[in-house]
Amino acid sequence: MTIRPLLLALPLMLTGCSTMANMHMPQMSWSSLNPINWFGSSLEVTDEGVGKVTASTPLNETAVNDGLNGDYRLMSGMSMSNGKMRSLYQAMDGKTVKLTVSGEPKGNVDRIVVSDPDVKSQWGVKIGTPFSDLYTKAFDACQKGQGDDAQNVECKAPNSQHVSYIFSGAWDGPDELMPSDDSLKNWKVSKIVWHAANN
Repeated sequence: MTIRPLLLALPLMLTGCSTMANMHMPQMSWSSLNPINWFGSSLEVTDEGVGKVTASTPLNETAVNDGLNGDYRLMSGMSMSNGKMRSLYQAMDGKTVKLTVSGEPKGNVDRIVVSDPDVKSQWGVKIGTPFSDLYTKAFDACQKGQGDDAQNVECKAPNSQHVSYIFSGAWDGPDELMPSDDSLKNWKVSKIVWHAANN
């Protein structure tokens, strides 16, 4: 007698399952299911590199993607720097460039530019950190930025041979001059740069 109610309930349970299967679930990425990603990005800028991308990482899509934990969509490209051809990978989140990994064609990674606010340096510095939190003056630590960062200032990270911070902010003085320390104190980190070569 106890088997009959179960047989009657079974079609109802199966119907419920098929109805649930047809429901539209919110879009979810596999990376969001990774417990490491529940508390923000697991990548970090260190003196050795970014994440697992270091000076010994070959500049190819597989190696770069693995070193960045597969967190981004990679787009490859080429650029010119000081008259030399450079290979690069832009790590994208949607249409936004979060990191640029570059080096000599068919060589190893020698420069990484981080603009992802979720990626901090090992010293806790991130995009938006004020100049005044790290420096009291620019002398002996900072220089005018170059190329795309000509309007900015690049400063060597304290206690690091390979990391520097690009600061952006308002400055009314001549383009060729460094902003005053008083102006710089309100500038903020806009990029974190790792270089294979020493600062």
